[in-house]
Amino acid sequence: MAGLELRELECFLVLSEELHFGRTGERLYVSQSRVSQLLSALERRVGGRLVHRTSRRVALTPLGERFVQRLRPAYGGLRDAVDDARAAARGVEGTLRIGFQGTADTGLTAAVRAFRSAHPECVTDVVEIPLADPFGAVREGTVDAAVVLLPVEEPDLVLGPVFSERPQTVAVGRDHPFASLAQVTAAEVAAAPLVTAAPPAPAYWRAAHAPSAVPGPAVTTLQEGLTQVAAGRAAMLLCRPTAAYHQREDVVFVPVEGVPESALGLVWHRDGETAAVREFARALAGRGESLGDAQVVARCEAAVERWRNPPIPRR
Repeated sequence: MAGLELRELECFLVLSEELHFGRTGERLYVSQSRVSQLLSALERRVGGRLVHRTSRRVALTPLGERFVQRLRPAYGGLRDAVDDARAAARGVEGTLRIGFQGTADTGLTAAVRAFRSAHPECVTDVVEIPLADPFGAVREGTVDAAVVLLPVEEPDLVLGPVFSERPQTVAVGRDHPFASLAQVTAAEVAAAPLVTAAPPAPAYWRAAHAPSAVPGPAVTTLQEGLTQVAAGRAAMLLCRPTAAYHQREDVVFVPVEGVPESALGLVWHRDGETAAVREFARALAGRGESLGDAQVVARCEAAVERWRNPPIPRR
């Protein structure tokens, strides 16, 4: 199979039907000499003559007859597989798998509802991905796209809509020095041990969510992080909606001044973009609005710029 070209197989199949080099060339939009070249190349690969050809007639050899009987259904199956893939890429159907980290926020669930309403023929699955591996599921194909925390600096991934820009809090145990404060500063947070995501989350991503010079415990899930907080091991940065969702008696959430707002973004692999992914990105960017492609791009770029350059510089 090494180096085998589908054009050679296609040429042989058409020739087996037409038994005429000229008509075969007309069907394939190539010259008669090109038909001869393709057939000769295929015969060399097979190691035997597939067609008897004289000035008066063209006929399949016994080897050619046997080969065409095996080849035609296999080639038809391959063509059907390609056609199905094309239809799936162009149409919004099948199953769309969306990953999320920690908590599926209201923006995500609203987008899922809007997408399902607009495309009822496409099943949408929403699954949790590990806090410590924001990009792995997309690269492995476990999900078609994922909602992850910014920043995203992955050259093989596309960053789509950015949303849910929210103020940050620091989660601490009841006995932590921050627990009695109305607010803490970025400098105070940076001087305290912070829970961080474990690898394979990239170093730049882990540093953005645990901007502290003091090493803290590394965790793989949000619940592991909150457990470390409750046990008094370290503090943990969380956006306000996530803090509100995970209220518990042994953890206090204190507002933080001087750090950029938390933000979520939809990412997908550059080689995995489909019509379904594009339509979901539009639903997520609009969340109830009707947006064109240019508006989606502009909104994404503006949100990323606000995250990278917050009104109050990161400390």
